[in-house]
Amino acid sequence: METLRLVSISFHTAGKIFDFDARGFELKKGDMVVVETERGRALGTVVREVREIPPEEAPPKLKAVQRLANEADMEMADSNSQRENDALKFCQKRVQERNMEMKLVRAEYLFDGSKIIFYFTADGRVDFRELVRDLAQHFRTRIEMRQIGVRDEAKLVGGLGVCGRELCCCSHLRNFAPVSVKMAKAQGLALNPAKISGQCGRLLCCLAYEYETYNELRKNLPKCGKKIQLESGTAEVIALDVLAQKMTVCCSNGERCQVHVDELKKGFDKPAPDKAKSDEKKPEKRQQTERAKSSEDGAQKDERHKSRRSNNRNRRPKKPQQQEKSEQKPAQKQQDKQSAEQAPGNKPEQEKNPNRRRRRRPRRRNNKPKQPDTTS
Repeated sequence: METLRLVSISFHTAGKIFDFDARGFELKKGDMVVVETERGRALGTVVREVREIPPEEAPPKLKAVQRLANEADMEMADSNSQRENDALKFCQKRVQERNMEMKLVRAEYLFDGSKIIFYFTADGRVDFRELVRDLAQHFRTRIEMRQIGVRDEAKLVGGLGVCGRELCCCSHLRNFAPVSVKMAKAQGLALNPAKISGQCGRLLCCLAYEYETYNELRKNLPKCGKKIQLESGTAEVIALDVLAQKMTVCCSNGERCQVHVDELKKGFDKPAPDKAKSDEKKPEKRQQTERAKSSEDGAQKDERHKSRRSNNRNRRPKKPQQQEKSEQKPAQKQQDKQSAEQAPGNKPEQEKNPNRRRRRRPRRRNNKPKQPDTTS
């Protein structure tokens, strides 16, 4: 089965890595090669050795390596770097003359000199159409203006960091990872912007390097303010040294000392004696509270029974005359109805209007023709 030979190439120091078809060249790490890109020919450095993959796994729009760089190619690259400085100075003069709110960072010539790319930073959008016309008339080539961010500016310019070494973005950091203040808090650093910010004005990229390590080591240590049990007695944790796995504790006498995690023997997981005593007293207190609640419930029930009895007593019994009257009322109603029915003038409702309930049937009509009279 045929395989494809890929090689990884970078065009700048700590720049992005791109894959190319190595074809039949034998390339090693650090070799200079000329490749074909979308912008034209370019000079790059081999970052990763050649590897073989199946054609199905190849990236789209894969370009190929043209040849190994020779002395003429290296001289052309040196001349382009000198021309870049002259182009940057000329462009800066034009920007100052036009009072444009933009900061030029770098000018870059393509390998064949067919285009010049100017990198700049600005707070907002900038209208540079007239500037491009002046540059095109002067250099007689294509001009491209590209706006970049603050971190990209620091990567192109370079410099030394707070640690005294070269900036990470210039030396080895190819992609920018997100950095938050939470990482500085985990390492116990002072939240001073001047100390935790880099040359670009953003948080230091190196804060993310040891963040996971600090989180793992912190799991073995107790939190500040927690009481632990030592051989001398109880003590309170005041400060932590995460990397050394030590803690500063304040004993009951007021003395301060440093204790290693191994010396505790998991003592901070055990409760302090004061807390243990309080835990022992908890069931007694619960029993007392339950007894008090039961007594209160009993008292409330007694009060309810008393109130019910008093309400029953306050109710006045009916007098015998009222009872007799209430019993006589239904009997009187029945007698009145019977007397009304028996009266001669008062007929029942059904007799008065019998057609109310009975439906009147229509007369049947005989469709037969009438016979003539034969009596005459």
